[in-house]
Amino acid sequence: MPIALLALPLLLAAQAAPPPAAPPPPPPACTAPENRQFDFWVGSWDVYPTGGTNLVAHSLIERRYSGCAIRENWMPLHGEGGGSFSAWRPEAGHWRQTWVDSRGGWVEFSGGMEGDAMVLTGLWRGVANGRDGLVRMHYTREAGGAVRQRGEVSTDDGRSWAPSFDLTYRPAAAR
Repeated sequence: MPIALLALPLLLAAQAAPPPAAPPPPPPACTAPENRQFDFWVGSWDVYPTGGTNLVAHSLIERRYSGCAIRENWMPLHGEGGGSFSAWRPEAGHWRQTWVDSRGGWVEFSGGMEGDAMVLTGLWRGVANGRDGLVRMHYTREAGGAVRQRGEVSTDDGRSWAPSFDLTYRPAAAR
């Protein structure tokens, strides 16, 4: 019997079988409610010491990459600039923020919503008069569309905290 005749039943069976069903499309990325928790910080800001009137910086906070990240561009009027990326990490169940500045500073923060505040904590090398310290930042919505960022530092592994900075981000004036 010719080989072609032996292969004919296999060829006919392969042609009769329906193609496999296409897998369902993956769900859209970064659409969980947690991905929107930090959106209150998104905007173009003029930054002042809380309670003060002296402008210290401009800051542009943008939602980027289909809502998967928040990018900060910190532009102080004096001194060096820096920026951060923040994102909800579903596999870890918390937010991550990476800060990098023009002096080589690099800090990895993590945390999440605590009540009405986004709270992020990370180890910052040399932050406390040359000593390493934990820095904890609280971001809260304020009246008039402002955002307050209050920082604390601990040099004893979080047993005690001291105020470090207190800034208010106000919607930027037209430039």
